[in-house]
Amino acid sequence: MVTQVSKLVHRFLSWAASSQKLGINLIRISILIIFVWIGGLKFWNYEAEGIVPFVANSPFMNFFYNKTAPEYKEYKMKEGEFNAAKQQWHKDNNTYGFSHGLGVLIMSIGILVFIGMFSPKAGLIGAALAIIMTIGTLSFLVTTPEVWVPDLGSGEHGFPLLSGAGRLVIKDTAILAGAIVLLADSAQRILKKQNSK
Repeated sequence: MVTQVSKLVHRFLSWAASSQKLGINLIRISILIIFVWIGGLKFWNYEAEGIVPFVANSPFMNFFYNKTAPEYKEYKMKEGEFNAAKQQWHKDNNTYGFSHGLGVLIMSIGILVFIGMFSPKAGLIGAALAIIMTIGTLSFLVTTPEVWVPDLGSGEHGFPLLSGAGRLVIKDTAILAGAIVLLADSAQRILKKQNSK
């Protein structure tokens, strides 16, 4: 009985040890799905309006908008809400134009990461861009007040209590880790190809 269990454990460990390439390719596919889906949503008004607090408060991105923080707070809308006056403010702010450009960038990064399955150079570029993008997204934890639960009287507010916006941002730590693994994989494949010449 002990021998059979030992053999099963050994088989599992052998399978697990050989599944690294599968795992790396699944990270590529996951990033493709996430980036193409999220990037595609940037063409919808509700998504463009939803990212305004992040962009408006970011010292690295706020120049894309025509209005300054915290003016946007008066023009926030719930997901799916229509308000012509608020929507006009977002048009004047370049909310939609910036979001469309960002959507194209995000989808392009996701596609480059996926192509890395077949082309290590494309994968290297995609992974490097994904790393830069996720670091930028994670910077919102420092620059965007809306990522923390506000003080509304319950006594539960501020760091480390993430709001819905904060929970949306923190998941990028996993994407960052995956992108670093993909960067290393692409670099190893490029070096292996160069060394075999």
